[in-house]
Amino acid sequence: MENLTYIGLGYLGAGIGAGLALLGAGLGIGKIGASSVEGIARQPSAAGSIRTAMIIAAALIEGLGFFALVISLLAVMNFSQPKAAATAEPQAVETPAGR
Repeated sequence: MENLTYIGLGYLGAGIGAGLALLGAGLGIGKIGASSVEGIARQPSAAGSIRTAMIIAAALIEGLGFFALVISLLAVMNFSQPKAAATAEPQAVETPAGR
């Protein structure tokens, strides 16, 4: 019964980790979008370079968010299949007497 508590806490931790990572990625992309719109409004002639930098930064942040989500899903898959405890004792290996 004690193992089930640890498995449940593992699920909870993976869910919270995935949620916080994706929340941070969403807030980061929103901040980038707001700043780029403000920059384009202040200096319309630099719209191309601002837009390019915004897309690159948003892609990097989104990639990091997906990476965190995959890590959390791998952790959940690992928690769902706990390793069985070894019950058999290892057998002794016989060595030749002359050596």
